[in-house]
Amino acid sequence: MSAGPTRCGFVALIGAPNAGKSTLLNALVGAKVAIVTHKVQTTRSRIIGIVIEQASQLVFVDTPGIFEPRRRLDRAMVSAAWKGARDADLTALLIDVRKGFNDDVERILAGLEAAGGQTILLLNKIDRVKKPTLLELAASFDRRGLFSRTFMISALNGDGVTDLKAYFATAVPEGPWLYPEDQLSDITERLLASEMTREQIYLRLHQELPYATTVETESWQEQEDGSLRIEQLIFVQRDSQKGIVIGKGGQALKAIGVAARQEMERHFERRVHLSLYVKVSEKWAERPDHYSKIGLDFVK
Repeated sequence: MSAGPTRCGFVALIGAPNAGKSTLLNALVGAKVAIVTHKVQTTRSRIIGIVIEQASQLVFVDTPGIFEPRRRLDRAMVSAAWKGARDADLTALLIDVRKGFNDDVERILAGLEAAGGQTILLLNKIDRVKKPTLLELAASFDRRGLFSRTFMISALNGDGVTDLKAYFATAVPEGPWLYPEDQLSDITERLLASEMTREQIYLRLHQELPYATTVETESWQEQEDGSLRIEQLIFVQRDSQKGIVIGKGGQALKAIGVAARQEMERHFERRVHLSLYVKVSEKWAERPDHYSKIGLDFVK
């Protein structure tokens, strides 16, 4: 730990679905602590990434995307996002500059206006639009009068991330560090393993099927040779979905398992034996125990 006064604070990353929050979190931490796909609403739970910058410990909270909820799971995800913002010392709103203002963003801005507090604007994916468009968008957001600072970044290629960390290091309040210096996240290895398999389902299956699935790690065994033996259940809501996840001759499930195992081996830095099973559970999204396992409150 650095000598002299230390700083520590929570920074909530909020935004519409697919704004780049999880990509930014991984870039800030310098390691994969949140799964990332091209599909919206990939992040379901609140994930913390911990960064040491100078004498400051920055605790970034990656929240689910904020959108108009329709199901119980949607409501729990949106509730977790706003709770993360309320509990944080600073709130950073990520905007996908290709989309600019839309209904989800307007809904978030209204919520921020009602909540008050210090909010930072992060215009993300700046490598995807022309400079005049970017400057016009920045001016439009500035006129809302909500933001104390604006940063233009690309979470994917790292543009502006170093300057962003340096700013947060001075903006969080003075205080002792809350986590060990070498801790990168609060997500458990079991949950991260479940998330890695769910990531492959999102990447490999199409349309609405990924949103009808969830993954739970049922067994986690340390082997004598140092390897891991992991058994996971993939829950789907209908028999027809089970057939799609398994695929012809089991090929889809095998491909998901191979890719997830390789990701786990890279992250856990050891050999992994992964077994996947698919189970139909029409009401998995109505089970309180499922919400507690992924760090969400059961919203009635």
